[in-house]
Amino acid sequence: MVTVGAVLRAHGLRGEVLIDADSENPERFRMGSRLLADVGGRVRQLEVATSRPHRGRQLVRFADVTDRNGAEELRGALLEVPEDQVPAAEDGTFYYFQLVGCRVVDRRLGELGEVTSVVEDGGGVLLEVAAPEGDGRSVLVPFANALLPEIDIGEGLIVSDLPEGLLEACGSTS
Repeated sequence: MVTVGAVLRAHGLRGEVLIDADSENPERFRMGSRLLADVGGRVRQLEVATSRPHRGRQLVRFADVTDRNGAEELRGALLEVPEDQVPAAEDGTFYYFQLVGCRVVDRRLGELGEVTSVVEDGGGVLLEVAAPEGDGRSVLVPFANALLPEIDIGEGLIVSDLPEGLLEACGSTS
């Protein structure tokens, strides 16, 4: 499953919810689209009845949610679709979900660990790589062609070429 958005809160009295979309697919929230929502550990299928942009987010009403109480029940729900419903990424580009779980091996240093998340910090995209020992250490690696010359999603492998001292400067024990 791939997360395509999150319900932030109810909007108005007629069942609309404000969604923080995590999808660049303009058709993702069109009328008739079906999404799965994880609502408190219970998976629920939802069908988009109406959708419109609102201040950089989406206002959506689902077919079986007709009032504010029903909309409030969806607060915090992650909206997901099966991975096979996500169009293939263009050559040389990757979806964040494809990078999470990949092993990172540096040409000079060897095994660095596994990508646990992708972080956008305003200055660029970073891969959070957890050390293979599982001791809580992680490093943030800039997602840049010069530092990550080989990415093989099929093999789940990212080969890095990190400059000397980067791990020490970017490492974390938290």
